[in-house]
Amino acid sequence: MPALSGTTIGFIGLGLMGRPMALHLHRAGATVVVCNRSQTVVDALVAQGLQAAATPREVAARTDTVILMLPDTPSVETVLFGADGVLAGLRPGALVIDMGTTAVLATREFGRRVREAGGDYLDAPVSGGQVGAEEATLTIMVGGSDAAVVRARPLLAVLGSRLTHVGELGAGQVAKAANQVIVGLTIGAVAEGLALAQRAGVDPVRVREALVGGFAASRILELHGERMVSGRFAPGGRATVQHKDMSQALELAQALGLELPATALNRELYARLIALGEGGLDHSALYRLITGAAGTPAEGAGR
Repeated sequence: MPALSGTTIGFIGLGLMGRPMALHLHRAGATVVVCNRSQTVVDALVAQGLQAAATPREVAARTDTVILMLPDTPSVETVLFGADGVLAGLRPGALVIDMGTTAVLATREFGRRVREAGGDYLDAPVSGGQVGAEEATLTIMVGGSDAAVVRARPLLAVLGSRLTHVGELGAGQVAKAANQVIVGLTIGAVAEGLALAQRAGVDPVRVREALVGGFAASRILELHGERMVSGRFAPGGRATVQHKDMSQALELAQALGLELPATALNRELYARLIALGEGGLDHSALYRLITGAAGTPAEGAGR
């Protein structure tokens, strides 16, 4: 019997990562009810056996668990509490799981409001990008009660290969903020190192090969470094999203009285990349800013 046979799951937000995640749940045996701002992707999923809902309210009214995979905090707030939002159709005892990257303080407030309405709430942001979503190998960082995590674990196990219950509500988003700081700064480090090699007249492809097996080795050098040296910047994780995530991390740090100077500089670099019209490219396109190529046409840039 499939792992999720007999379960009914709502899924709202069918972008680069949400679409394959919803499909994994469906293939694991769940009845999956989907809703998205763009109807085209909904129609494509319905053709594969998933069910459509017209509004977040309808999703909530038809399911016991609702997963959100949305681009930013305002989108989560609108989907939950706006006209025809999830809260308007929430079943008693239903579980809402936010798997996007949402501001920590807002997450705690959203959870409080959902609990007051008779539901439960988890923040379960992910790392692994589009590839991780497609291969169901996401790393999932969870905040919320023990009981809610136990309830969610079977479906989260379908979506990822590593799940960590970090702490109470909001703790998952704190972990994701830390993740995005490390990702953004490491992309910047790889971009600068490979740009240095290029400017010095040494093949960055070979420099990357030399570094992959050494102390500078990382998943980012492996994957994003390859994007940089091959000039392939079709988005897996967009530069605009990385900028948003760095901004959220800095807002959290400010609220805690903590200075993150390298993170602030990295956010500024992404802001410059976006201002040059390249925010829709993969976040590894920071390499184009460092090398001076940003804002100019380039074959293979993935525009």
